Amino acid sequence: MTQPPLLTDRQALDRHRARTAANPALFLHETARDEAQDRLAMVNRTFTSAAVVTPFPHVWQKILPDAHMIPDEDTLDLKEGAHDLVIHALALHWANDPVGQIIQSRRALRPDGLFLCFTFGGETLHELRAALGQAEIEVTGGLSPRVLPMGEIRDLGGLLQRSGLALPVADTMPLTASYQSALHLMRDLRAMGETNALSRRLRKPTRRAVLLRAAELYSESFAQDDGRIPATFEIITLTGWAPDANQPKPLRPGSAAHSLAEALGTRENPLKD
Repeated sequence: MTQPPLLTDRQALDRHRARTAANPALFLHETARDEAQDRLAMVNRTFTSAAVVTPFPHVWQKILPDAHMIPDEDTLDLKEGAHDLVIHALALHWANDPVGQIIQSRRALRPDGLFLCFTFGGETLHELRAALGQAEIEVTGGLSPRVLPMGEIRDLGGLLQRSGLALPVADTMPLTASYQSALHLMRDLRAMGETNALSRRLRKPTRRAVLLRAAELYSESFAQDDGRIPATFEIITLTGWAPDANQPKPLRPGSAAHSLAEALGTRENPLKD
């Protein structure tokens, strides 16, 4: 049976991430970390054995100093049933098998353990994608693989159910950053380790004419009143629990003892046929 081609060139991705050490721009990872801290504070539970799947463990050690820090490899270094909390931190979009990553995380949880995932959604960098695509068509006459496919919130939420997690919830947090130009945004993406690591990418540098035309198109289409350009980042949060017999379960349809009208203290008017 023929294996499907891998989405991500892991060696290229590792090189890009290693390059961030000199001057990192990890504000999105820090935002996800702060959001996780707020969410965990609202859970009435003390987690004693946490694991964090992350390419940048130092970001997360500030709030979870005793957690196991796990690199986001295709096969996660997680032991079955070893943790009561697993956080997958802004790395799922590079996974060759996103469902497999969540299944591995779920298997690492103890019963009623919490899975918390932060990943980029489909609105992320939509301005840059549009400008680069149009510029490449104008300059070269074609399109090359350049941007990762990113899921919509409904599709990503469905991954939780496919992975066997209970009480699944997906919500979105749109963020907008401001840059002097598209070239400054691209420089920041390099400092995030988020430049092109697709397996089918062009194996030569992007032509300067393409980048300059993309910057022009970006500014023409999206520039703000002050001349700066916005960049959208959509962070989707996925939450699910390892199944446990003591978790709340939905009632059987038609089993309610009282009507909604009684609960609201109002009168129920049946609809006419």
